[in-house]
Amino acid sequence: MSVLFLKRFLQRPFQVASIIPSSKALVERVARKMDFTESRVIAEYGPGEGVHSREIAKRMLPGSKLLLFELDADLSRHLERQFANDPRVHVINGDAAQLPQELERRGIPRCDYIVSGIPFSILEIEKKRALLEKTYEALIPGGSFIIYQVTNELRQHATLFDHAESEYFLQNIPPMFITVFDKADKRNGHSHPAMERAHATANQ
Repeated sequence: MSVLFLKRFLQRPFQVASIIPSSKALVERVARKMDFTESRVIAEYGPGEGVHSREIAKRMLPGSKLLLFELDADLSRHLERQFANDPRVHVINGDAAQLPQELERRGIPRCDYIVSGIPFSILEIEKKRALLEKTYEALIPGGSFIIYQVTNELRQHATLFDHAESEYFLQNIPPMFITVFDKADKRNGHSHPAMERAHATANQ
């Protein structure tokens, strides 16, 4: 376990949310929810010490981009050092709600995937719904919002999304709900082929 991660949890337990980083099994399971056969734009809310970020970066193609939104300044600096030599990865020491502005600033239309481990359950209802709206708008038609949480309460609030699929993943301490919220491609009424391939792979 990262000493920095434990230190930040003890100082800010509600912000860091977990006393230990995600297990290797959970990290791989979440990554399998995404399709990496093409260059992707991916955002991650609350990457912490970067366990999911490293797996995503390892799988991404050279033309991809990964935007990491981390509130904690020490963890942000830790992430910047980790990815200092990877031009695809951009660390933002700020709130995930800044995603639309960061996309516009970088000339990126929308994200293919948004991954989140932040504790939505402790957010005030207005902030929770506002972030969900921004997340939905930031996704391409056919994109996915992928979360891993101790509870599955977000499903009752994420009504903007056209489809949601959850699994209870026991190979982590604590066990987690992994939920994929899909934004339908209104042109044909269903997910794009890349999303369908990723879901098929994840369920194998």
